[in-house]
Amino acid sequence: MDCRERMEQYLRENGVGYEVLAHKQAYTMPEVAAALHISGKQVAKSVIVKAGDSFSLFVVPSPDRVGFAKVAATLGVKKARLASEDEFAELFPDCAVGAMPPFGNLYELPVHVDHALARQTNIVFRVGTHRHTMKVTFADFERLAKPTVGDFALAS
Repeated sequence: MDCRERMEQYLRENGVGYEVLAHKQAYTMPEVAAALHISGKQVAKSVIVKAGDSFSLFVVPSPDRVGFAKVAATLGVKKARLASEDEFAELFPDCAVGAMPPFGNLYELPVHVDHALARQTNIVFRVGTHRHTMKVTFADFERLAKPTVGDFALAS
C-alpha cells in the first residue's frame, strides 16, 4: 500500500472527509501552492528535524521556514537541525523522498504544527508523491495527528 492509499484508508476509517488534488509535478510546497492556485498559508510543509538521536515532524505554512532555535526550545534541547533526506527516507518507506504527509503519528514521529496553520480552516499536504496532495479540515488533522501547536516558523 502506498502513502496515498494509506492516508485515504486512515481518513475513511476515522470518518474524515478529504479531497485528493492532482497537479503538475512540484518539488517544493510553494510550487504546489502555485500549481493548485491556492494560498501558501494553507499548504502544510512537513519538515523532519533531528535533535540528538530523535526525529520529529514539524509542520509550517509553505512560504515559511522552520526556526531551529525555536524548535530546540520547543523540544527542550540545546540544538536541533534539519534532518537530511538520507537520514529520514527510511522513516517514510511508502513515500517519495520529501513527499511525506504531516501525519507523523502514522510513522511513529511526534508532530508539531505552527500556530499559523492552526488558524486555517483547511490544510493541503503531500500524500507520498510530487503530483498529489490532499485537503482536509485543520480540525480533523488536529484530532487525528494530535500535534503540539506552537510558534516555531519564521515568516519568509
